Amino acid sequence: MRAQRLDEAQPFGAGPAAAQAAIEQLGYVQIDTINVIERCHHHILFSRIPGYRRADLAALQSAEKSIFEYWTHALSYVPTSDLNLFMPAMRAYRDQPSAWFGSVTKAEVSAMVKRLKADGPLSIRDIDDDELVDKTHPWASRKPSKRVLQLMFYQGLVAISAREGMVKTYDLIERHFGWDKAPRPATERQVTAYLLERALRSQGVVSMDSICHLNAPAKKAVAELIAARVKARKLVPVTIEGAEKVPHWTTPAALDQTAATPANRVHILSPFDPLIIQRKRLKLMFGYDHIFEAYVPAAKRRYGYFALPVLVDDRVVAAADLKTDRQAGKLLVQKWIWLDEPGAEAKAAIDVELGRFERFQLQAEA
Repeated sequence: MRAQRLDEAQPFGAGPAAAQAAIEQLGYVQIDTINVIERCHHHILFSRIPGYRRADLAALQSAEKSIFEYWTHALSYVPTSDLNLFMPAMRAYRDQPSAWFGSVTKAEVSAMVKRLKADGPLSIRDIDDDELVDKTHPWASRKPSKRVLQLMFYQGLVAISAREGMVKTYDLIERHFGWDKAPRPATERQVTAYLLERALRSQGVVSMDSICHLNAPAKKAVAELIAARVKARKLVPVTIEGAEKVPHWTTPAALDQTAATPANRVHILSPFDPLIIQRKRLKLMFGYDHIFEAYVPAAKRRYGYFALPVLVDDRVVAAADLKTDRQAGKLLVQKWIWLDEPGAEAKAAIDVELGRFERFQLQAEA
């Protein structure tokens, strides 16, 4: 809870600097397209910054350029100070593009570079001269230029310079960041250290799976680094009740921290929140088995289409299937399941938080 900054009312302050500090603490904030309630990147920051405004994130990305978008375990906002740690992955995409981008030619990439140089930053909406093709995937576009820009994004040739909802504006990466010279790519050893340190900072207590979430190839190098740090007494092996056979580690300093005093602090969390996204870890630490049921047939859903865990201090007490009716100006509670009895004071605090959450859903875009 301390590592996730969910044990304080306002751990990062307010304004764009608070959003920057939150992203740096968490390491990254996932971006997602689902808009039943506010999209998860805004929701995750709102959970930790009471006065969060969507414009804060836009300012960091487009004006201050202190965060950038790239792939972690999913598309995410990442501190620009960590960009060089992703450059080896960008280089790998240039050396060997995935099959998904197999139809994109070097000539198409060169043509897009020339177009961006001549016309400036572009979104897919700005490109109106494509010869439309049939979609090959539900999330694909009929414009071939979209796949070209996506490949160039993964290759580190372009950056997403702005975002309006889920519409991205692309610019040449060196122009977006104003580079005279690109940063030096991190070494493999530096990337390994980054994965471990990011997990320790944002999770507090880590396992191999939590450090290398959806990144199995990194496990061998991470294991070697952990062994070296344990030997140097920079890491301490710990045992988690219920998972005695799964190695966990933390820092000596983390073991000296005092737990926060219960205060009926309520968080209505996104299913993509970093506290929630690793399901096995969530169940182990909180005894809560979250199920993302948006793709489950309605008759088979337990919690609902887009259930949100309701956290009171360090207990998940409910799962709430919420939906924002923007036309009617209401937050709809479609289903509510109590998982634990929180007590009268906590229920009153939940009601207050639901009101705050509704106001956030309905506030005008800044």
